Amino acid sequence: MPESKTRRKARRAAEPATGTADYKPLPVWYKPVMFGLMLLGLLWIIVYYISQGLLPIVVAGGWNIVIGFGLAMVGFVMTTRWR
Repeated sequence: MPESKTRRKARRAAEPATGTADYKPLPVWYKPVMFGLMLLGLLWIIVYYISQGLLPIVVAGGWNIVIGFGLAMVGFVMTTRWR
């Protein structure tokens, strides 16, 4: 026999919610590392341009930009878990 709408609603209300209440808080170090990586990536690229390619790593050459963007992108990816 089919259930009535009121019984279905009552059953859904009694079931545990699987929403945002299941999330654990992030560790204390998460935010400083996230912002630190974004700033470090930005500073890496700025130092590369200001020193005209002589710093931070001479041997890396143009890859210094990729390293800087990579550091910043890791920081930005970390923002997806930030609450």
